[in-house]
Amino acid sequence: MKNLVEKSEYKAIMHSKRANIYYLEHCRVMQKDGRVLYLTEGNKENSYWNIPIANTTVIILGTGTSITQAAVRLLAGAGVLVGFSGGGATPLLAGTEIEWLTPGNEYRPTEYVQKWCSFWYKEEKRVLAARLFQEKRCKFIKKQWERDREFEDYGIYYDDIEVSTNGFMKKINQASNVGLLLSAEANFTKALYKYVAEQLDMAGFSRDHNGGDTANDFLNYGNYLAYGLAAVALWVLGIPHGFAVMHGKTRRGALVFDVADLIKDAVVLPWSFIGASQGISEQEFRELILQKFVEYKVLDYMFDSIKEVIEQVAESEDNVL
Repeated sequence: MKNLVEKSEYKAIMHSKRANIYYLEHCRVMQKDGRVLYLTEGNKENSYWNIPIANTTVIILGTGTSITQAAVRLLAGAGVLVGFSGGGATPLLAGTEIEWLTPGNEYRPTEYVQKWCSFWYKEEKRVLAARLFQEKRCKFIKKQWERDREFEDYGIYYDDIEVSTNGFMKKINQASNVGLLLSAEANFTKALYKYVAEQLDMAGFSRDHNGGDTANDFLNYGNYLAYGLAAVALWVLGIPHGFAVMHGKTRRGALVFDVADLIKDAVVLPWSFIGASQGISEQEFRELILQKFVEYKVLDYMFDSIKEVIEQVAESEDNVL
């Protein structure tokens, strides 16, 4: 009975309402007295820090970390995803994905994956799903850029990108295959990079996934935190990451990228440039992004968007394009 009570308490907070994402490095994650802690070693003494697992969605372990079996057991009981990454929450090697440890001690809902699979094998419906995701991406940009008045302090206004966004929406509706959609998406994202960079006196910015400058590093860090939330949303709904609708056909976790796209441009992109312009540290940037994730309710938006896409595509007629 004690274990049932503990598990119930761990699950008291829904995943979409949980406030914490952790990125940890140079520490040891362990179980102590029924709690999950991480241990950091100092010159004179060691320090233990508690992780509130009932209010945590994902923990990303970077360089110099280890985790005990007992800690994993408690994290699995609380439904917390654990990921391994390189330094700064980005991969050790370019193109390497974070490997997720998903809790396997409970049943997941089947209704969502069954509906997803009912249309996934039909190319025209995969394209429809990809188009719907991109439309929701644009709507989230409009909603958050108009709502967050802090953007005005940095000269960032949705009105300035409205023409580009409307042009992208038109191309989304016209796209008959994923190739055309990817091309339009790439051009739209470049336009956003160019606009925000110029507003923050970073004209000439070029996106480099290998980093090298603060803005690119912050984009990498923020994107991988977004991937963590996307992985959580898909795991909670029981949809395997390999059933992608837009990104790489040979990448096992590609659906994570599809879902993360819903919120990256609205949140990670502008705040990466703002953070770089203000000269904040990596830790301060991660705290800022996590704060914005909660403020913008991005996990709620991911859950709602996935469910809405499933219903719209599953109920659509064949040959929808």
